[in-house]
Amino acid sequence: MHSVSNVDQFIADLIRDGFEVQTRTIPADTFNDSHAHPFEVRALVIEGGLNLACNGVGRDYAVGEIFTMAAGMPHVERFGAAQTTYVVGRKQFAA
Repeated sequence: MHSVSNVDQFIADLIRDGFEVQTRTIPADTFNDSHAHPFEVRALVIEGGLNLACNGVGRDYAVGEIFTMAAGMPHVERFGAAQTTYVVGRKQFAA
């Protein structure tokens, strides 16, 4: 598990950079087929893990790792055998 001070600093950095902050918990073995979001994402995994695939290339993210994604980037999400919790910042862009 990531230390509380590191998580707190991550959240402070998100707020400083104009992100809306949430903590999300996703059930084990969740699969989300190709989709995109109308916002930029910056997230820190604090429990479990996931695989994100963009442009057909997947990458695993474990506890303590940060993932980012540009607004509008098509991707596939595969969550691991245990539930996954992450702190996520979302930054909306005007259409």
